Amino acid sequence: MDKFLQLFVSGVALGGIYALIALGFVVIYKATGTFNFAQGGFVLLGTYLTYQLAVEWEVNFYLSTLIAVLAMAGVAMLIERTVLRRMMDQPAFTIILVTVGILLFLQQLVPIIWDEPGLRFANPWLGEVVDIGGVSISHANIWTVVYAGVVFGAFALFFKFTRTGIGMQAAALDQEAAAAQGISVARSFQVSWAIAGAVGVLAGVMLTARGGDALTPAIGFVALRALPAMILGGLDSPGGAVVGGVIIGVAEVLTAGYLEYEWLGANFSSVVPYLVLIFVLLFRPSGLFGTKEVERV
Repeated sequence: MDKFLQLFVSGVALGGIYALIALGFVVIYKATGTFNFAQGGFVLLGTYLTYQLAVEWEVNFYLSTLIAVLAMAGVAMLIERTVLRRMMDQPAFTIILVTVGILLFLQQLVPIIWDEPGLRFANPWLGEVVDIGGVSISHANIWTVVYAGVVFGAFALFFKFTRTGIGMQAAALDQEAAAAQGISVARSFQVSWAIAGAVGVLAGVMLTARGGDALTPAIGFVALRALPAMILGGLDSPGGAVVGGVIIGVAEVLTAGYLEYEWLGANFSSVVPYLVLIFVLLFRPSGLFGTKEVERV
C-alpha cells in the first residue's frame, strides 16, 4: 500500500506537469482552432533560460523562474504578432506546419547557445523527502502539485472574473460576435500565446527539478507526451486538461512501478498514455470534457 501511495503521488505530480503543457495546447486551440506544436519549444527554451539565470548568473531560483516565465510569455507574444498573425487566413494545416517549423528552430537554437552537455539545475528541493504515514514523498513532487494547483486556480479566476479572460472565452465561441461587442480578437490570440509560453516554462522547470536529470534539448519533446492529456480531457476544455493530465501521469507512473516485465519492453510505460487515450476515445470521441460537435442535416 505504501508503494502504491508513493507512486500515486508521483503520478499526480507528473500529471500536473502534463496538465500545464496541455493547458498551453488548449488555450491556443480554443482561441485559434489549431494545434501549437511550438509548445515543446517553449518548454525547452524556458527551461534553459531558467538554468541560465539560476545557475550561471546565480539569481534566486524562484525569481529566475518568474523572470523566465515573463520572458517566454513575451517571446510567445512576439511569435504570434510577427509570424502567426500573418497566417490567420491560411488553412489550419498550414498554420500547424508553421508551428512545427518554430519548434524545430528552437530545438536547433538552444544547443547553439548552451553547447555544454550535462548541465544541471540547482533547485532547492533536490534529494529532500518528507515522511507522511510511512510514505516517503519528495519535496519536488509536493511542490510540483502545489505549483500546478496554484496555476490552475489562478487561470480559473482569470477566465471567470477578468475582462480579458471573459473576452477570450467569447472570442473562442464566436469571433465575429465578439468583435461586434468590442472585444479584440487579436488581443485574445496574443494573450493565449502568452499563456502557452508561461505554462511551458513552469512545466519544464518542474519536470527537470522533479527528476534531477541533466538538461538536454530532448526535454522539448515532453510536449508530445502531454498531447494524450489534452485529447483525453477534450481539445477545448482547460478543466479537461487538468483531469487528462492527472489520469495520464498516474497511469504512466503506476505502469512503470508495477509492470516491469522484459517482454513488455523497457519503455512500455511511455506507451500506456496512448493506450488509455485510445480506450477512452472509443467511447467518448470528443474526450472526457470536450464540446461535442452538432451538425445540422
